[in-house]
Amino acid sequence: MKAITITKNEAGQRLDKMLSKYLNLAGKGFLYKMMRKKNITLNGKKCDGSERLTEGDQVKLFLSDETIEKFSQVHIQKVSKQSLHIVYEDENVLFINKPAGMLSQKAKDTDESLVEYILDYLLTSRQLKEEELKSFRPSVCNRLDRNTSGLVAAGKTLAGLQGLSQLFRNRNLHKYYHCLVKGQVKERCRIKGFLKKDEKTNQVSISKEETDGSLPIETEYTPLAAGEDFTLLQVLLITGRSHQIRAHLASIGHPIAGDPKYGDKKVNVYMKQKYGITAQLLHSAVLVFPDMQPPLSNLSKITVSAPLPPLFEKAVKGEINERKAAQEGRETVWEHGIPEV
Repeated sequence: MKAITITKNEAGQRLDKMLSKYLNLAGKGFLYKMMRKKNITLNGKKCDGSERLTEGDQVKLFLSDETIEKFSQVHIQKVSKQSLHIVYEDENVLFINKPAGMLSQKAKDTDESLVEYILDYLLTSRQLKEEELKSFRPSVCNRLDRNTSGLVAAGKTLAGLQGLSQLFRNRNLHKYYHCLVKGQVKERCRIKGFLKKDEKTNQVSISKEETDGSLPIETEYTPLAAGEDFTLLQVLLITGRSHQIRAHLASIGHPIAGDPKYGDKKVNVYMKQKYGITAQLLHSAVLVFPDMQPPLSNLSKITVSAPLPPLFEKAVKGEINERKAAQEGRETVWEHGIPEV
């Protein structure tokens, strides 16, 4: 017999969902049969799996140790040690400044992604036990393209994961990106269009009119600083489609510097030769939260920000301040850092 006391990581979900995670190799038919025969009980009573669990509930499995071991398997992938740049953390959530080149989530089984690095961090810091992974696995709530840097939010607890996921899904928070684009942008603007993705090439196209299979998009941008050939923009995502910022800005003649898919080839060659940049200079910089309720009340009306990567900042300094300083006959002074929202 195995007794499981429900913790905050299991609370809030249906019993059958929790059991399918704990006995992850067992079929649903087996689980429902065990509940009907009272081989699985909730708080000493017969259950059917639809019950919503609360912290402190007790689930008992009247099964042999061999059966439990047979149907319960926890896989922990061994990963290379990574020093995560954590910009905010509390008991429920974690915000990481992801570097360009790191996957947010696996594309295939052998990949190492931010999710695996977070699990390793939580296990190593003893905030999470291997036993707990039988019923809950922390994960990220938003994804960035592999070569886009910046803020990724993760839930350390089920409540944190569910709360953050709902925020991102309902677009109840503001997400600001910073990017360096070709050309001079002088005014704030909100642009609209339609985006269509080609699944075979993993590339999108933008049109002004709706076409078959296209989705409406809306992007707002504000110039923060401009040089002779480049502008540092702050972008607010109104909608959040795949590759939206990169393709939308490129469609109006302001491709992001370093972008291999939607960028300007001459600009990309210049950025690589001068700064060693080989990926788009697009960074998820700021998250602004609304008034929040427990368990995410710590995030109520706060702003979480992530500094620009060194190469990104170097390019901005070189292309905006150096040229501006040269024109004005003064020394270069980098005064922007992370611009305020």
